[in-house]
Order: sequence, then structure tokens, then C-alpha cells
Amino acid sequence: MNTANLQLEGLIMAVAAISDTLTAKGVVTHQEMSAALGQAERSVDQDDGHKLSGPNRAATLFPIRVLLLANEAAQRGEKFTFSDYAEMVGRLT
Repeated sequence: MNTANLQLEGLIMAVAAISDTLTAKGVVTHQEMSAALGQAERSVDQDDGHKLSGPNRAATLFPIRVLLLANEAAQRGEKFTFSDYAEMVGRLT
């Protein structure tokens, strides 16, 4: 696997852990986190200025979708590995 991919995998999981900590401390709710990530997802989806191909758009949306799934899992008291989340994103798209 490309080293950059491993770095992004680590970064995504770190952001998921930070999000989980923020919700656990009551700084934001899971619903607020979901709304913010949903806004990011819509922003990428609606950005026609970059003329992204389908695969590039999917690649850009991937980390947002992993974080959305991680937020949903945390709300249920569950945690998964990056590979689990990647598989889930693949099934949902």
C-alpha cells in the first residue's frame, strides 16, 4: 500500500477519535457532528468548479463518509477498524 494512503488512514482514524472525544465531553452532540459532516459531504458533492470525475469525487467523499459512519457507530457505543469502515463505505456507495 502507498505510504500516503497509510498516512491518510491514520489521520482519518485520529479525526474519528477526536470527534468521539468531543461528543463524549459534551462539546458537540453526535447530531451536530453528523450535520457538520453532512454539510461537508454536500459541499463536495455540489462542487462543480473542480470538474471531478466520478472516481475522484468518490475518493474525496470517502474520508467524510468514514467519519460519518464512525460517528454513527460511536453513538451506538461501537467502534470499528479502518478496514471495517472502508468496507462499509464501499457497500453504501
